[in-house]
Amino acid sequence: MTIDNIRVTQQARDQLITLKRRTGIGQWNVLCRWALCRSLAEPATPPNVKLVFDSNVEMTWRTFAGDQGEIYWGLLRMRAHRDGLELDEETLAQQFRLHLHRGIGYLVGDASLKDLTALARMGDSGQLA
Repeated sequence: MTIDNIRVTQQARDQLITLKRRTGIGQWNVLCRWALCRSLAEPATPPNVKLVFDSNVEMTWRTFAGDQGEIYWGLLRMRAHRDGLELDEETLAQQFRLHLHRGIGYLVGDASLKDLTALARMGDSGQLA
């Protein structure tokens, strides 16, 4: 796995601040986990956009994934395979960044996501299945 440090764009940082305020979840890593899963659940592939990592939000893979690092990496590999992408480290790292940022955008754009309960209900509604 080539992801050691995870950085986000300034826009994603601002969106994470909004999500922290809305949900009451104070840790970036927890919100980022939800964001990754939300994007992976979306049938369409994320657009291949150029991301500029210009914020001060940075965390290690270990901080992001906790004890579940292999599970998140496996989900990403499975999704890349389904999308017909190469499974090399560089492609997977790029797909991780694209999914993470798309997922943050999806979460912040969901008007029904006003608290932690609404976030938990997303999993029940199949949006994360």
